[in-house]
Amino acid sequence: MTQTLAHVAIVVRDYDEAIGFYVGKLGFELVQDTCQPEQDKRWVVVRPKGTGSTSLLLARASTPRQESYIGDQSGGRVFLFLATDDFDRDHAAYLAAGITFVREPKQADYGKVAVFRDLYGNLWDLVQFA
Repeated sequence: MTQTLAHVAIVVRDYDEAIGFYVGKLGFELVQDTCQPEQDKRWVVVRPKGTGSTSLLLARASTPRQESYIGDQSGGRVFLFLATDDFDRDHAAYLAAGITFVREPKQADYGKVAVFRDLYGNLWDLVQFA
């Protein structure tokens, strides 16, 4: 049996502002942006550039309950782990793009890592594995 993790849904406030952040600031590629008028939503998929296949489904909150989870999808823990082949390059680019790092870079036995917030407050590890 072969399985892969295709998409991870992340609840967002607005499709276009989320695309602006993930594509415009993090440098992800926009894979799909399809209107689904019968459901009053869009199917918006972004992913980091490179060879990975897992992508983010940007899912606009449609109820007050869903809205309450924007920026807190993991209860304050690091939610997603963005692996890179060049930590220093990406860290510098993200700083220049105005990304907020809440934990400065450190060298750990598993690699070099720093924690940043996305536009909603979800925590991410930027990590170059050893």
